[in-house]
Amino acid sequence: MKVEEWFDKNRFVASDFDPVELLEIKKREKRKISCIIPTLNEGSTIGRVVSIIREELMEKLPLVDELIVVDSGSKDNTGQEAQRAGAQFYFAKDILPSEGSGRGKGENLWKSLFVSGGDIICWIDADIKNISAKFVYGLVGPLLKNRDIWFSKAFYQRPLDLGAELKNLEGGRVTELFMRPLYNAYFPKLAGFIQPLSGEYAGTREVLEKVPFFTGYGVEMGLLIDLERSFGLEHICQVDLDERIHRNRPLQDLSKMSFEILQAFSEKSNTLGVFVNLDKINQVYTMIEPKIRGGKQDYSLKKALFMARQRPPMATLEEYRKKFLERAQVPNL
Repeated sequence: MKVEEWFDKNRFVASDFDPVELLEIKKREKRKISCIIPTLNEGSTIGRVVSIIREELMEKLPLVDELIVVDSGSKDNTGQEAQRAGAQFYFAKDILPSEGSGRGKGENLWKSLFVSGGDIICWIDADIKNISAKFVYGLVGPLLKNRDIWFSKAFYQRPLDLGAELKNLEGGRVTELFMRPLYNAYFPKLAGFIQPLSGEYAGTREVLEKVPFFTGYGVEMGLLIDLERSFGLEHICQVDLDERIHRNRPLQDLSKMSFEILQAFSEKSNTLGVFVNLDKINQVYTMIEPKIRGGKQDYSLKKALFMARQRPPMATLEEYRKKFLERAQVPNL
C-alpha cells in the first residue's frame, strides 16, 4: 500500500466513533480492553486522568475492563493518587523481576503486557490536561469496528504553552524537527504519520506481544518501524483526537530526548541494514547548560551517557507464554 493511499484510507476521527456501538461490538465479540498509563512523578495530573477514564468508560459505560498505572519509581504521590482514583498500580521493577529492571517509558509499556489481561491494549500518557473519554474510545474504535486494523496511533494539534497564551500548531517540536525528517529519509513508508511520537495508541495483544520495545523514549519510534515491517502499513491507522494540551518541556529536555531517540533509531536502523558500515554509535551526549554567573549569562558543558536498550517481543518469554496458556506463539520476525 502506497503512503498516499494509506493516508486517506486509514485515517479516522475519534468523534466519529459511538462508544455505545463500540460496547455492543466488544460484548458480541467477547473482547476485553485494558487502558494503561505509564508514569513517573505525575502526582499533579494522574488522579484526574484516572478518574475521568474510570467514570466515563468503566462506570457510566463499561467499555474499559481494567485501568492500570505502571510507574518507573515516582518520588511524589503518583501511586497514592492513582490508587485513590481507582486504578491498579504497579512499579515496573516489581513486574517480571526475573528479567531485571530497566528505566523508561518503554519499560513500563513492555511490562504492562504481562500484568494486563486485555485483548486490546490502549496506552495513554498521564500529563494530558484536556483528558476526555475520546482519548480511549477513539483509539480502540478502529480496532473494534475493523478486524483488519491491529494498531491505532493518535494525532492531534499540540499547542505550545507560552505562559500567557497557547500557540496552536507549534507543539511537537521533536516530532517536526527531528523524527519526521528521519522517517522521511530512512523509512519513507512511515512519512504519513502526523504525530509518530504521540504517547497515545492502541493495539491488539496478538500484535503487541510479537514486537520488541525500547525501554526509553525510543519506544514509539521503534514500535512503528517494527509494526510496519512485520505486519504491513495496511493494518495500522491513525486517529485524530483533535487537541492535546499537556506540559511542554524546555528545549534542554527535548534535546536530551532527541539524543536518546537517535540512539535507539541508529541501533534499529543498523540492525535492519538501513545504516551501512556503522561500527560504533557515540553514546555520550554533551549538553550546553546556560547559567547566570556573577550576574552575567554564562554556559557550561555537562555530559550524559545514553545507551539504547531494547526488550524482546513479550511472546518470546516462557513466563509470559505460561501465564497466557501457551496461546502466544513465538513469532518469526
